[in-house]
Amino acid sequence: MRKALEATELQAALQRLSEWRVVEGKLAREFRFRDFADAFAFMSACALRIHALDHHPEWSNVYSSVRVQLVTHDAGGITARDAELAGVMEEIAARFPRG
Repeated sequence: MRKALEATELQAALQRLSEWRVVEGKLAREFRFRDFADAFAFMSACALRIHALDHHPEWSNVYSSVRVQLVTHDAGGITARDAELAGVMEEIAARFPRG
């Protein structure tokens, strides 16, 4: 079982993940892309890495935006694994022009 991050660990993670916020106990971010095709391509690229990490986000897509929430349910909070996945998503999003 994974352990939820302590407050200081979470703050350190948020400093590295500047566009992420804690919303209702979850690490959250909305990505915006030029159009639906880029948003969907982002999700597809993420899916391959997500599958390899075996850690799955709560996410949704509406046209050019993708909303993501990360939490480790069995740890009862945000873990280092959530922060790692957020970093992976940032790396992938950097490949796409911003909308």
